Amino acid sequence: MTEYPDLDPVDWRILAILQDDASITNKALAERVGLPTSSCHERVRRLRRTGVITGVRAVVDPAAVGRGLQAIIAVQLRPHSRDLVDVFTSAVLALPETIALYNVSGPEDYFLHVAVANSTDLQRIIVDHLATRPEVGHCQTHLIFGRPLTAPVRARRQ
Repeated sequence: MTEYPDLDPVDWRILAILQDDASITNKALAERVGLPTSSCHERVRRLRRTGVITGVRAVVDPAAVGRGLQAIIAVQLRPHSRDLVDVFTSAVLALPETIALYNVSGPEDYFLHVAVANSTDLQRIIVDHLATRPEVGHCQTHLIFGRPLTAPVRARRQ
């Protein structure tokens, strides 16, 4: 089990700022949280080293790169075995249209988030890459209207 550090209010403020804009300079971040730049840099390094911050990524607007139609596809597998799960996840993650794959509880086993150019491309994903797979028992597609609404991970209220 991974040991995570205890986070104080300054750590939470750093995380909130970085979740909003990870491209902020260390100097600007330090000014916003009221720390010397060296102390702020060390806190960010500790948050990375301990796995609290797991990466920094560019968020690309799918519509801006020709993939304006997004969907969540609920996938139910049949029979459940480690080998079939590994084959399924590898195949789905290899698709360029895949944005995310979530292993979930409930009647479905996975939620697959895809971004495609149009309904023809979505149908191709469903028919050619999901419905024909022997480990896939059922798929249900939900179109996404609009941009995702997200919230940063925040400190719990005490």
